[in-house]
Amino acid sequence: MKKWLYAAGLGLVMASSASVQAADKIAIVNVASIFQQMPAREAVAKQLENEFKSRATDLQSQERDLQTKMQRLQRDGATMKASDRSKLEKDVMAQREAFSAKAQQFEQDNRRRQGEERNKILSRIQDAVKSVASKEGYDVVIDANAIAYASNDKDITADVLKQVK
Repeated sequence: MKKWLYAAGLGLVMASSASVQAADKIAIVNVASIFQQMPAREAVAKQLENEFKSRATDLQSQERDLQTKMQRLQRDGATMKASDRSKLEKDVMAQREAFSAKAQQFEQDNRRRQGEERNKILSRIQDAVKSVASKEGYDVVIDANAIAYASNDKDITADVLKQVK
């Protein structure tokens, strides 16, 4: 008897929660698609490229110089005076360490700036999603990449894209 009451109660809870969920108005949006189609994304990419161009050029120059010295050491190391070879080895080691540290800092700065700019764009998309959802009366908006299926009449991607452009 207790099992029957428990099953009936569970069924009642599930039925009432399903009716509550059905009352929510749900839409989907493809954030990745909007991100890829935003004109601001290309402008930001060019801005970042220009921002880091001089540092990248400097690193490339430093790398070429280091490779030249390493090739010289390999090629002429056996015939050089011991003191000259030792000096060149120390120079190569120091330059390699400096290059490595500089390259690592460059990568960190570049990644950080890309993240900052990406977050600014995603914030604009999020604001547009909220605006479209509130205007059209949606209670919940889910990213299209997080669901297996939804009908196209619930997709607000185009409306959000219009708003962010």
